[in-house]
Amino acid sequence: MEVAQEWPEPIVRVQSLADAEAIPERYIKPPSDRPNLNPGTAMAAGETECLPVVDLSGLRGGAAERQATMRAVSDACREWGFFQAVNHGVSPALTAAVREAWRQFFHLPMAEKQAYANSPTTFEGYGSRLGAKKGAILDWGDYFFLQLLPQSIKNYDKWPTLPASLRETTEAYGDELVKLCGVIKEVLSLTLRMDEGFLHRGFGEPGACLRVNFYPKCPQPELTLGLSPHSDPGGMTVLLTDEHVKGLQVRKGDDWITVQPIPDALIVNIGDQIQVLTNATYKSVEHRVMVNATTERLSLAFFYNPDDDLSIEPAAELVTPTSPPVYKPMTFKEYKTYMRMLGPCGKSHVDLHKAA
Repeated sequence: MEVAQEWPEPIVRVQSLADAEAIPERYIKPPSDRPNLNPGTAMAAGETECLPVVDLSGLRGGAAERQATMRAVSDACREWGFFQAVNHGVSPALTAAVREAWRQFFHLPMAEKQAYANSPTTFEGYGSRLGAKKGAILDWGDYFFLQLLPQSIKNYDKWPTLPASLRETTEAYGDELVKLCGVIKEVLSLTLRMDEGFLHRGFGEPGACLRVNFYPKCPQPELTLGLSPHSDPGGMTVLLTDEHVKGLQVRKGDDWITVQPIPDALIVNIGDQIQVLTNATYKSVEHRVMVNATTERLSLAFFYNPDDDLSIEPAAELVTPTSPPVYKPMTFKEYKTYMRMLGPCGKSHVDLHKAA
């Protein structure tokens, strides 16, 4: 599948539609895909379940505390594919600063933001759609996408110069999350009964990128989504949510569970590439984003990924006669190409990766 060079239709910034009386037809989801906003439904009743919360300070404690924390991470990833990390080591002052810098960016004049308009070749820059398929039903959100690692592909010409604090703050935030993902990667390796470098070798030279999501208020939130159901294509995602507005939902069985963000927490989830490397011991999980009629919402999704050119397949150590390889080899670059053409599509991308 070739990478598209241009968007198939003219780009409309969702932020420019926020004050309309109705949403354009191209954002209206089929009835089966719409969020159920009725608080009296079974889905709402299912929301008594909560995303697991893991206190990562236990990793810095004694042997028993460390083992208990590692087990909590493993259990959360096996059962949910997600957890909220607290005491994760990233400064609350830094998370507040990076969130505020990007909020200020999205409130700059449109001409200032348009200078960074992106294309589907790399997605870097200011964007308003995540798939290049012509005629697709679109999501209600704008975003800014940046490459952070490897250093060789980081292009500062794509980084906004305003607000003045944005570049330095984003760089510092990215550095901290690279460290955090390295720690979680070691924990997941050990809980697979491998050595702590197991997933490090599986990833090769890691890549990292940041997508800052801006979901404007929506006149008809019951008809659309900020982000359609999908699992993340990379290795691992760390999400910094809006401090005031809920919106993220995680699939648990047949229900969509609305995540109740904890102050200063970071939400960690397994991506498709860890699912492949672990031969589905750890699985990525579908999630989606709701929008609302009164308030905008901002979040920062940090994606920690394998080397683009490394062939990703189930690790030999996890393949046995009774557990044959579930997935066929594919480079992450090839995998991304499918995602970028088709956009968010549930778990269909990883299902395409299954061995015969």
